[in-house]
Order: sequence, then structure tokens, then C-alpha cells
Amino acid sequence: MLTYNINETDSDIDYCGYGVLPMAIQPAITALIGKLPEKSLKLINVKADRYHSFEMPLAEDICINDDQPHWWNYFLCGLKGVMEQLKLETWPSEEGLACLIDGNIPPASGLSSSSALVITGALATLSIVKKLDDKANDRFALAALCAESEKYIGTQGGGMDQAIELLAQPGCAQSIEFNPLRNQNVPLPQGATFVIANSLAESNKAAGSEFNHRVVECRLASVLLAKSLNLAQWAELKRLKDLQTTADKSLPDMIELVQQYLHTKPYSKPELSELLEMSVEHLEKLYLTKNTKDLTEFKLNQRANHVFSEAFRVAEYQRICCQSGQEEKEASSTTLAALGQLMFESHWSCANNYQCSHPKLDQLVELSKQGGALGARLTGAGWGGCIVALVHESKTDQYINFLQANYYQNLPDAKGQLSSTYLFCTEPGPGASVFTV
Repeated sequence: MLTYNINETDSDIDYCGYGVLPMAIQPAITALIGKLPEKSLKLINVKADRYHSFEMPLAEDICINDDQPHWWNYFLCGLKGVMEQLKLETWPSEEGLACLIDGNIPPASGLSSSSALVITGALATLSIVKKLDDKANDRFALAALCAESEKYIGTQGGGMDQAIELLAQPGCAQSIEFNPLRNQNVPLPQGATFVIANSLAESNKAAGSEFNHRVVECRLASVLLAKSLNLAQWAELKRLKDLQTTADKSLPDMIELVQQYLHTKPYSKPELSELLEMSVEHLEKLYLTKNTKDLTEFKLNQRANHVFSEAFRVAEYQRICCQSGQEEKEASSTTLAALGQLMFESHWSCANNYQCSHPKLDQLVELSKQGGALGARLTGAGWGGCIVALVHESKTDQYINFLQANYYQNLPDAKGQLSSTYLFCTEPGPGASVFTV
């Protein structure tokens, strides 16, 4: 029997090719894995009243219905990804797979529980097909595999969630870069605490088109800028990071180019078709996804401006953290204030340029300012879920009590729940752990 414990994370602009700075937190998904005597898959969730059990024979193709993102489909993404990576056309064992899953993550809270389920499915499958030692020890390869296989559910995300869930180290954040995937420990400032606050507005990025809408707007912004700059093979520069590298410009330069070449009013498909000199049908085939082909307008200026400015904020946050770590003493109030200001600026951009926030998230960030937080921003994809706040350790209780009194006390959704499930301090935790029982 094997047990998997997978911590939760943050997510941001990874699908544009830019580096990110996440950490794993204490809440986790735990899975107990066993074998079945027949070729079948059986998934049981401890919270059976909300998450129904699932069974299927393993003698057939693994079909994932991305129109209905049931919880088990994420597990199936990991299973299917491993089989395809190992070039297995059929289930390779006479034994089946049983999995009992539990966790203490609020549902649809933007804390990457979906990616944790994908990794659980991959690790469980590897354990049954006798490849656990090879693949599970190569966590970079496994992270890439899981990032790619999560797209079976229809979400065009990047690889950050999967990478941090497998590569995280206790006590520090991770600077994660892509193509190739690589990571670096980043010390977090002493004297500061991170607090997660759930808005209790649920967000499921696979259930709607909002997440993929931002992905395709970034693609279109990239190719239109590339064409405007007369770059070679501009139609293939779908990621803003690749555009910046090809143009050989700094991030501040790219922000200026956005203002110069992309107008602030929304673009229509016919306008983009004319500017890119291709038919609407060809444009849809190259840059849109199944659940975004019906969209009629695209805000390219605002989306690109957010991505470039957010990439700059990530780099600046990392620089300040590393500088603080070298001092080997409690971070100064000036250092913590600078980090907090970057978080507030990030949330403003998420809310206004990327438009991926939610009124309840905005309310929590504003209350965080009033309650003594040094900084706060939404965490995860947005449209609900959680914020993460940076608070001086001496004021943590004061801040938590302030949110309890001014946000949660009269909120119907919070009644009957333990406060620790929606409002809690966290420290950087380790990545996925595997225990043999």
C-alpha cells in the first residue's frame, strides 16, 4: 500500500512562459493506494456526500469528459498521461487500482487541488505499473508530464502548480523557470507570516471559459505585437516570454511597446483577422480553444500589460527576498513594506488589467490593508477562492481577528465551518511525499 501527501500551491502567469515564485502550504490531499484483483479502477472520496465514488474498467481507453469536470477526471488525467508517456496502449497489469482520497482543502478555493489530483493519479499509476522508482524520483520529468496531461480536462494552463507540488522544499519559496524546467530555493523574509483567507466564493477554472479566455488573449497579444515589430515567424510567437526574448527587450520596454502598438479598446475577431492577415477560421484554429471559439472580443492591451508587469514584480520580489536572506537577520520594516506593496500592486493589476478577481477577493484585500497586513493579493487562477496576505508575525493574531470580525462573522457561508479551514497561517512546506505502508 502507498500513501501520497500532496501540498497545495499558488499559480499565475506560467502559461505565458514566465518564471513564478510559489510555495507549498500545509493543507494537503492524502491518497491511500491499493491493488484490486481485477482490471478496474475504483476511486472513493472520504467526503462521499459531495464527491461521489467512481469506477471504470481498465480494459478500455481512458476517456475524459472535459465538458463535465468531475473530481475524478483530474485523477484520470494523471493516469492517462503516464500511460501515454510510457507508450502503453492498454493497462499493463492484471491487477487494478483502488484509491481512497481525503484532504483538508476548501473546494474550488484556488489552491491547486485539481493539480494535486492529477499528480496523485500519475503517482498511483506509476506504482501499479512498476515504474515508481524511475519516474517518481525524476520529479522534473513527472512535473512536465502532469502539466501536459492536465490539459485533457480542457484547461490551457502552464506548469507551475505541478512543479511546485513536486519540487517544493520546506522553509522557502521556489523560483521556477520553464523551457527547460528548473528551480531555485528562495528564502522568505524572517519576521513575516503568510496568511491564507478564503473568500468562500468558489472558483472552478475548468467549469467555464474565463481562464482559457485569458490564455488566448495573451496568445493573440503576443502574435499581434510580434507582427507589429516585424519579427520573423511572428505567427509562432504565441507566448509573451518568447516574444520578449525574440525582440531582445527588457520588461519595462515591453510594457512601453504594449502601449505603443495595442489599443485599449477590445479587439473583435474581424479586426484581428484583418491585422493578422488571416481568415477568422484560420485564426480560431491557430489560437483559440474549444471553449473560446464563440468569444467575440479580446482585451489585448490590458492582458499583455498585466503579464509583463507581473513578471517584473515576480523578479523584484525574488530579488528583495534573496537580498533579505543574505542579511541573515530579521527583515527590516522597509523590506517587508516593499514586498507587501508588490503584492498590493499585483492584486490591483489582477483586478483591473487581467480582470480575474472577484468582489469578495477585492473586499478581503481592502480589509487586509485596514487590518494591518503588509500586502495581499488573490492566489490561484482567480474569479473566487483565496487571498494570501503578508503580515508581520507580531500582528498575525490581530490581523486574523480583524478578518473574523469584519468579513466572516456575518457571512452565511462561514457558519458551521471551523475557522481554520478558511483562515489560517502557513509556512512553506515540502512537495509530494510518498509513504509505503
